[in-house]
Amino acid sequence: MPSIFSQIIAGEIPCTRVWEDPDHLALLDIRPVQPGHTLVVPKREVSYLFDLNEEEYEALWSAVRTVEAKLRAALDCERVIVSVVGWEVPHVHVHLIPTNGIGDFAFPGPCEAPEIELERVSKLLSI
Repeated sequence: MPSIFSQIIAGEIPCTRVWEDPDHLALLDIRPVQPGHTLVVPKREVSYLFDLNEEEYEALWSAVRTVEAKLRAALDCERVIVSVVGWEVPHVHVHLIPTNGIGDFAFPGPCEAPEIELERVSKLLSI
């Protein structure tokens, strides 16, 4: 079954489109964290960001940059937070959240990392 984003792209489900090119769609999030919270979605359905091929990956970030500039100019916000969570919908999408301060976005809280755990993960990642 197509993802909700594929259904939106196909015109089967309405959305508030704010930008589009042949390969991407930017739409307002229906459950915004802040006014102007926008999603940038590739039109080709791919579940996981890093499964995009290199050309698609680079094109997505170019689209994100274009939409970010439009958001910052139109909403006169200081920064636009970028978030790629990847679990909510099995279709790549980038959240762009206009902000004027750190309090405009709830970051997950940090956890303690024991030295032994840092060493273990460091060894796993070392080349």
